[in-house]
Amino acid sequence: MESLVRYRGREVNTDEVAFIRKLIADEPGASRRALSQKICEAWGWVQANGAARDAVCRGLMLELHRAGHITLPPARWVQKGPPDRRSPPAQVDVPATPMAVPLSELGPVEIRQVRRTPDEAVVKCLVAQHHYLGYVHPVGEHLKYLVTARGQPIACFCWSSAPRHLGPRDRYIGWSPSARKAHIRFVAYQSRFLILPWVQVPHLASHLLGSMLRRLSADWEGVYAHPIYFAETFVDPSRYRGTCYRAANWTYLGMTTGRGKDDLTKRPNRSLKQVFGYALRKDFRRRLGAGVDA
Repeated sequence: MESLVRYRGREVNTDEVAFIRKLIADEPGASRRALSQKICEAWGWVQANGAARDAVCRGLMLELHRAGHITLPPARWVQKGPPDRRSPPAQVDVPATPMAVPLSELGPVEIRQVRRTPDEAVVKCLVAQHHYLGYVHPVGEHLKYLVTARGQPIACFCWSSAPRHLGPRDRYIGWSPSARKAHIRFVAYQSRFLILPWVQVPHLASHLLGSMLRRLSADWEGVYAHPIYFAETFVDPSRYRGTCYRAANWTYLGMTTGRGKDDLTKRPNRSLKQVFGYALRKDFRRRLGAGVDA
């Protein structure tokens, strides 16, 4: 059967497009969101935790619409501005008490997963204000963490779904394209790691990285119903040397190409980044399908 479009790893054939056309005709008053939910239900298109992939489905419908294969109803809400920066995080009052002590004197440190809790706003605000890249709303699966000590925030972590194509990582794991497609959900990308600027505690960064990785997979499985076997992140060598990652036993995997995920020119359009990875299981390659044409 003829495939009309490939979107986020899914091939959509002529029969499926005909199904969408009929659904639109049968539900003339339905919103795009309602249509996507019905498609997900009909196709069994769900995440590992059972939630419908309706946001991805709406992206697929939009691509089919733009290609002339279907005609969508008018959008009921039009986004203003870039999708990842359209709503700046709300301001949150956070103590900025200077903290300059040896790690041994810092006292108990708590790392809390705060997505879908009131403290998620604290992480968004702190990252927006104090991380050099600012805050970008993640797409796909993601978790956020707030780190506290002595009754106040000291650090934040943001994790999200891993990029689908990343040469240094893919070569290190030993993936075939089909195995990567089947197992990419088991890789998490650390998009932000922030130690607040008024916190000056030697070796704190590598200490937090170690503590973070010991709980990441269980937390991910609790929210998304599947574990994580490999973690990765980028480091901008013009700003940092990746010292804390090396101290926490992360592995340097290589450099990005500087082209980004949507590149069409095959030429660098952004700064090159170092790629670091960390295996959460000794048999991570087997669990990720390395060497298997899955």
